[in-house]
Amino acid sequence: MSQPVCAIIGAGEGLGRALAAKFASQEFDIALISRSETGSAAAIEAATGITANVRFFSADATQPDTIETALAKVADEMDEIDVLIYNARGEFTACEPLDMTYAALEDTYRVEVVGAFAAAKTVLPAMIKRSRGSIFFSSATAAYRGSRTHPLYAIGKFGLRALSQSLTKAYAKDGVHIVHVRLDCDLDVPYMREAYGDKYDPATLASPSDVAESYWLTHLQPQSAWSNEIELRPYTEVWTY
Repeated sequence: MSQPVCAIIGAGEGLGRALAAKFASQEFDIALISRSETGSAAAIEAATGITANVRFFSADATQPDTIETALAKVADEMDEIDVLIYNARGEFTACEPLDMTYAALEDTYRVEVVGAFAAAKTVLPAMIKRSRGSIFFSSATAAYRGSRTHPLYAIGKFGLRALSQSLTKAYAKDGVHIVHVRLDCDLDVPYMREAYGDKYDPATLASPSDVAESYWLTHLQPQSAWSNEIELRPYTEVWTY
């Protein structure tokens, strides 16, 4: 009997790596989907040390057809996907709202919403047919409020949350667990440690491994008590709303 498959779109060295390692440790085969295999090297290495079946598939989150093609290959070459994690995100670019360009706005929406929809649209029919499956959308505090300084990011995350809620309302009844995961924190990853400099304090940042554990525990929830919105932050985090 084949092992269940977890597909992660946006598998970098931070949360993507931790998610790959966590689901591999639970006897999942791992499909990692990103633009470049080099960018997913840390996730590939982490999962390969735990499970034998780790595959990389190339796709660009701004090009929905490549997402569809990659996920179809996963199903054909590995097996139907049991857990889909959409972990891609748009650029965290600072600007005022009137300084947004049409191109930047379109690119943000393609990554945050169109790519996420393409992923969900590809895997949902098989999940509905089997009456089981989990879909996670990695998101942020920006999904709940606008921003004067980072409007592109906020607009994208608002759209992602609306997509997650819409899919939940339509397909939870078919046995598919769809979850919008809000990270109200920074992750304890190398580039954030560098950004914090002398102010770096691990107690104020979220451990990627602990965040991945929360994804796993949410996947295990019974159908009668599903969370469709979860909010994660370290205990030291100051609430921002």
